[in-house]
Amino acid sequence: MKHRLLLLFAFFLFSASVLSAQKQKLTLEDAVLYYQKGLYPERPTGFKWLKGALAYTTLEDERSRLQFYDLRPNTEDLVVKAMDIMPGLERIPSFTWINASTFYFKKDNTYYTYDTRKKELKKILSYPKGAENLDYSAKGEKLAYTLDNNLYIATKNNPKIAIDFEKDTNIVSGQAIARYEFGISKGTFWSPSGRYLAFYRKDESKVFNYPLVDITTTPPTLNNIKYPMNGQGSETASALIYSTLSGKTVRLDTRPDDHYLTNLGWSPSENHVYLAEINRDQNDMKLNKYDILKGQFIRTITEEKNDKWVEPEHPPFMTPFQKNKMFWLSEKDGFMNIYVFNEKKKKSKQLTHNQWVIKNIIGYSQQLGAIIFTGTGENPLNTHAFAVNVKTGKQWQITKGDGVHYVTLSGPNKEYLLDEMSSPTVPREIGYYDLVQNKYHQVYNAPDPLAKVQIGKTEIIKLKSYDGADLYARIIKPSNFDPNKKYPVLVYVYGGPHAQMITNRWNYGEPLWMKWMAEQGYIIFTVDGHGSAARGFAFESEVFRDLGTHEMEDQLIGVDYLKRQKYVDANRLAVHGWSFGGFMTTSLMLRHPGVFTTGVAGGPVINWNWYEVMYGERYMDTEATNPEGFERSNLLNHVKNLKGHLLTIHGMVDDVVVPQHNYAFLKKCVDEGVQTDFFPYPMHPHNVRGKDRVHLMRKVLDYVMEHNR
Repeated sequence: MKHRLLLLFAFFLFSASVLSAQKQKLTLEDAVLYYQKGLYPERPTGFKWLKGALAYTTLEDERSRLQFYDLRPNTEDLVVKAMDIMPGLERIPSFTWINASTFYFKKDNTYYTYDTRKKELKKILSYPKGAENLDYSAKGEKLAYTLDNNLYIATKNNPKIAIDFEKDTNIVSGQAIARYEFGISKGTFWSPSGRYLAFYRKDESKVFNYPLVDITTTPPTLNNIKYPMNGQGSETASALIYSTLSGKTVRLDTRPDDHYLTNLGWSPSENHVYLAEINRDQNDMKLNKYDILKGQFIRTITEEKNDKWVEPEHPPFMTPFQKNKMFWLSEKDGFMNIYVFNEKKKKSKQLTHNQWVIKNIIGYSQQLGAIIFTGTGENPLNTHAFAVNVKTGKQWQITKGDGVHYVTLSGPNKEYLLDEMSSPTVPREIGYYDLVQNKYHQVYNAPDPLAKVQIGKTEIIKLKSYDGADLYARIIKPSNFDPNKKYPVLVYVYGGPHAQMITNRWNYGEPLWMKWMAEQGYIIFTVDGHGSAARGFAFESEVFRDLGTHEMEDQLIGVDYLKRQKYVDANRLAVHGWSFGGFMTTSLMLRHPGVFTTGVAGGPVINWNWYEVMYGERYMDTEATNPEGFERSNLLNHVKNLKGHLLTIHGMVDDVVVPQHNYAFLKKCVDEGVQTDFFPYPMHPHNVRGKDRVHLMRKVLDYVMEHNR
């Protein structure tokens, strides 16, 4: 019997080795350029849900044909060819649905609409070459755009109407302000009908120029950018309203100092706009209401204060189906929840009471009388869709199982929830929920793009932090993992605010180069510690005024776990991270010397004095008010402690973590007689992208394998 079992075991080992040999070996180039190499979960080309209907379209035959799929019973699918849309058009360009039959697209600096039922092409407007920050109003058939620092709109009759023109280049209109903090991603906001345009203007007169050098010219060219550093002069923001009816512009009566104007939202009636305004210390927020015709301040809807910070990231949500009500996301009770304000009665209440994070309000379903929103639910690695009845406060979860869902509402009465999701075992699935019938219908399921690739497994574990909080960690092992062997480890770290490295997405959110590195005989380890996203305010704000300290404690808890594993070579630990992760990597190498043999820090913050005002002052205050925190986190003070090998990398036109950080670090290393390594990426900004990213990852991982011995 024993002999037969040994033979059976040998057979399984042989079979496993044959199957492994048949699988494709992953190359680093394929891992880095996975999207181009077919190693990313497929999505039907040009897949789009129709607006307001239960149907979707795809682009077939190299984008020469638009195929409709109507999911309602007893309906016929439609086909639209590119040449039907426009004579000579060979490929259908990117487009956006306006309604269930009409979409708009742009070609050669011109916007068009096409009605698929009437088979009617309509030229809407044209705009000048070089225009940026395009913002099209489909209802108003107008386009807002910027040229240099000024704002214009284009209409059917005029491609260039100056809305806000200043010769002084310190005055910038129509662009995102506050360096994209506070959820700000653009600088123009059309009213629902397109009759009015709200926009940001910023005065950067008090902001110092920061020099970046373009080496592609002879001689090199100086490119000065505006970069407000911690504790120094910042931009002064204002908000204005332009009326396409009168041609006049009104400035909102906001305070004329350098506080922040964020999360602008229109009322459905278009009579008012709302601004979440925050003082420079970022500990006092007021949601203010303004009249758009005169720009007058009307009242403060709500005010929030916190000893650490207040950070609104979403505009107020309003719907014409809930008159006089405004829905607002706030984490003032410790977790992001929904609050509702009745402006007519001047009353407010907390609508949800979750002890987990709501991420976004998706919309309002008339059919259900409910706000639809996304949030983590009990497991912070997930993103699910939920509904909460506005009248009763009853809440229920719509999507099920572990995974990350991206959802939108559709249908005449918003009775369908369109869903695109992935999970650790589902590469991509597209479907919809009938909210009335409480049923799910699958439309598309992508095959596993890595099914024929030889890769190892990923495991998720939970550790306990110093305060008892759960820490989620990810371990990647090679495909031929042997528990009796000793493996070196690469710890990948980010560790900063607004980021979550480990989620229940496809492959647990890990980049594919980690799987390649594991196949080289490495264990890859990541832990999301205090400060990271989706865990609530207390967990995230633990880092206040002391960036790096508590985050490193969590990373070292992960290291202690690794050292207890029999398969880990505790003497061969390396660490790598980028941006905040570069700061963390350098911090770990200098403030906890000897834990890691090797570190590779990309785009690292070295001194928070040199980082931008908006982010830096939120988490660290200023050196004048927090000298101890700045002293502790300033990595120039710890250079002499370096043990092992450290490579720092920087894009030489980095406008996020400016090159001064790395240059000053290298200078201090020279002053201290400390040997270190450095690699610059000329003409790359904060991230190295495109084909050069293969070079970057080869540089990083070769350095780790060469020195982590």
